Amino acid sequence: MQVVTTAGHGGHGKSALVRALTGRDTKEPEAWTELPSGRRVAFVDVPGDERSVPAMLAGAAPASAVLFAVAADEGWMPRSQEHLDALAALGARFGVLAVTRSDAADPKLALRQARERLAGTALRGVETVAVSAGTGAGIKELTAALDRLAGRLPVPDAAAPVRLWIDRAFTAGRQSVVTGTLTAGTVAVGDELLLMPAGERVRVRTIGCAGEPRDSVGGVSRVVLTLREAGRVDPGMALVTPGAWTHTTSVDVRTRHGEASGRLARRMTLHVGSAAVPVRLLPLGPDTARLTLNTRLALHLGDAGALRDPERRSIAGVSVLDVRPPTLVRRGAAAARARELASWPDRPDGALVLRRHGVLRRSELALMGCAPPPDAVALDGGWLADPAHWRSLFERLAEETSRHAARSPRAPGVPLEAARLRLGLPARRLVAALVRPPLRVEAGRVHGPAPAPAPAPAWEAAVRRLRADLADAPFAAPSAERLAELGLTGEALDDAARAGAVLRLASDDDNDGDGGGEIVLPKGAEEAALRVLSALPQPFTPGQAAEALSTSRRVAAALLRHLGGLGLTERRRS
Repeated sequence: MQVVTTAGHGGHGKSALVRALTGRDTKEPEAWTELPSGRRVAFVDVPGDERSVPAMLAGAAPASAVLFAVAADEGWMPRSQEHLDALAALGARFGVLAVTRSDAADPKLALRQARERLAGTALRGVETVAVSAGTGAGIKELTAALDRLAGRLPVPDAAAPVRLWIDRAFTAGRQSVVTGTLTAGTVAVGDELLLMPAGERVRVRTIGCAGEPRDSVGGVSRVVLTLREAGRVDPGMALVTPGAWTHTTSVDVRTRHGEASGRLARRMTLHVGSAAVPVRLLPLGPDTARLTLNTRLALHLGDAGALRDPERRSIAGVSVLDVRPPTLVRRGAAAARARELASWPDRPDGALVLRRHGVLRRSELALMGCAPPPDAVALDGGWLADPAHWRSLFERLAEETSRHAARSPRAPGVPLEAARLRLGLPARRLVAALVRPPLRVEAGRVHGPAPAPAPAPAWEAAVRRLRADLADAPFAAPSAERLAELGLTGEALDDAARAGAVLRLASDDDNDGDGGGEIVLPKGAEEAALRVLSALPQPFTPGQAAEALSTSRRVAAALLRHLGGLGLTERRRS
């Protein structure tokens, strides 16, 4: 089924046309007909008097197309223009122009006037038919034109979330009966829906469509639903799929088909679907504005609506750009926001939204009516991240750990919560997900790269060579010349001694002619000497010690003095 709304000046035969096409009274909840192709089309007949524009907007917004009526004997009239302005504001693109009462006057003048007016809108070039509901002339041709139109209309997504705008409602006992246009999605008996803006959960008891009871119905359709567990239900409310829409009182919009946003009144009425909500308007840029609604609406990005000022009779179309706009607190924030929105399309996609927020849950994108972009970084917990933003966050985290290490070298890394706050992330788990080598998480803190090991000091290699020299004779201290060859002199020898890698012993004489000078032995020489000396018959002489240690008397005497100074040996007079 497709749904067509009527439009045009009051008294130009809109209702008579619908009766001629459907054989039904337009006051009934459903006026529909089956076209020659087998397609069905339902009509929403709106009034055309001076106060009809709000009703026309309520009927036209959810409809697929428009049947625009202009009387041949009166031509284009003020309400004709008001209805056309409303349709242009809503972005209507599909329709048929019917020149009614063509039996009362030549339709050519009215047809020319209407085409001239439609030429500046998206309805230019629509098919036109001259008809007379009284005589039936042209009704067959109009039916054929509507059939061709129905074949060109977009096919809605049967799996889309439901949003049924209610345009009629009454109470029958303890149940509520509502009528509206289902634009997309599917409603089935037993479904639980959310009644907005009340926020009440209601259950579908029965469904009627085209005069028949149905177990389920998909968009686009005119439907009559009986609801259980419903409180007060009024026209302008909406039945929506729970958890599939953003319920908001603040939106950023792009204005179109009307005056620049700066010239619009600061208080207007926003028409979306069958809802009419008072709003406060804050101009942002030439064609962008912030709207503050006095009632929550269930919206997606790209939703179309109309802003109307009844006093000035001005109207402008709007496209919803953001259902979760940032607060405007700082000086110049509105101008900065206008610059940001200037490049946005009328229907922002998931990639743009994720780029603005940086990190979002998959469910939050769905609430805005956006699919996740294919290149999004998928994270645990249903989180998604914009790839460029995720790379930037890692770089910032690495910088934070470096700054923390420089500022507090003894503190063990940046706490996860502190890192979350500095990066502006909504959850601590996202910080942990961000960490990859060379960063690491230990004990709830983010650590930077482990410090590179300090290069081995030059004396280490010299000490290794010294040990190799003394492998077979551990107490045969090298001469000064050999120490120089090994590189154990000056600062290198001092550093090795401070590190405990060598034992330095003072020598008072050179009676053995082994070169004299300072005695240098590897680490552990004391323990090794004690093991050898403790095996000798006690007491022993320096000569016996030298022989047992396989070294010179000079080295043995120096070792004995050193051990005696440590209290490990005792010297006795001979």
